[in-house]
Amino acid sequence: MMAGLLLARAGVRVLVLEKHADFLRDFRGDTVHPSTLEIINELGLYDAFLRRPHTRVNRIRGRIGNLEATIADFSHLPTRAKFIAMMPQWEFLDFLAGEARRYANFELIMQADAETLTNDGAGVTGLVAKTPSGLLRVTSDLVLGCDGRHSTVRPQAGLAVQDLGAPMDVLWFRLSRKPSDPDEPVGSFGVGHIFIAINRGDYWQCGFVIAKNSLETVKAAGIQTVRDAIAELSPLHADRVQEVASFDDMKLLTVGVDRLETWHKPGLLMIGDAAHTMSPIGGVGINLAVQDAVAAANILAQPLRNHTLGDADLAAVQARRMPATRIVQWVQVQAQKRVISGVLGSSRQMQPPLAVKLLVRFPWLARWPARLIGLGFRPEHVALKVPIAVAR
Repeated sequence: MMAGLLLARAGVRVLVLEKHADFLRDFRGDTVHPSTLEIINELGLYDAFLRRPHTRVNRIRGRIGNLEATIADFSHLPTRAKFIAMMPQWEFLDFLAGEARRYANFELIMQADAETLTNDGAGVTGLVAKTPSGLLRVTSDLVLGCDGRHSTVRPQAGLAVQDLGAPMDVLWFRLSRKPSDPDEPVGSFGVGHIFIAINRGDYWQCGFVIAKNSLETVKAAGIQTVRDAIAELSPLHADRVQEVASFDDMKLLTVGVDRLETWHKPGLLMIGDAAHTMSPIGGVGINLAVQDAVAAANILAQPLRNHTLGDADLAAVQARRMPATRIVQWVQVQAQKRVISGVLGSSRQMQPPLAVKLLVRFPWLARWPARLIGLGFRPEHVALKVPIAVAR
């Protein structure tokens, strides 16, 4: 949706296909980082965006054993937004769609399920999508594959995937939130378990981290075992764990970390989770996808307008975004190996690592993780000097 908005703004005719009838998918990521908010600010949409329902996270705190620390403090970032906006993804998508529809050369079709890429032998020429009205055949200079970690475009294109592995899955669920509860997200590491809770206003969106492929073992132990573990990990939520009546109230997020070796072929480019599936560590997936979209629009707008798009243009997008992708995934994999695996495989209380002890002793150090999480590596900026399409 971000790529569609930016390309339409630059004078390119754009069609976005959405599989579902609406954007209301629960348990999607909802962390809009300062890097993304800076892009929205560059588009002149900052104030309008923040009128949408959201909560603000000025700092991230973590609890390891009995020690609590501020892991990241965003108040010193060199950006207009010195916080993470926790906004339901359906609100974010609806906002972008509304802004994109202002341009006469933008079109969004809902309930359009892309099924098959079309090919003339020299490259991808478009796709066929299933809609309530029948098959929709689209011919295009470029198919931009933005269909996430379970991409249908990726296997059809035959692009090789490098699997980096993940030791965990996550059970997502809701717990009620009281007016007296803190605003900051909750992150707790205990004996064999990890619990996170994200403030969604009137409820907490919660994640109970389990070892990879261990769901049946967890279910066999019973829902009360999970409730007890949550209550021990987060005393704040101990009085409401009974709200999880059964495992039917939980949704499994299968965690993966992978990336395509090559993101493109003639007429096709993959970006976001479809090109590089991210771990939920740091909540950076949405923001890396947005960065990809900005880079793609900046690099491809002119050749798309001129109908001169070549494979070198697509390769330039990957060349710009791959280094940041590699670095972030390396950090995530190291965290998985050194922290997540150690916690999930332990029968003893985890001792706070030296880094956390230093954060407690020297709180100003929390500015550095904030910069890593909030801005990432190679943050993109909107190319402002482009022809602006005529708005409706």
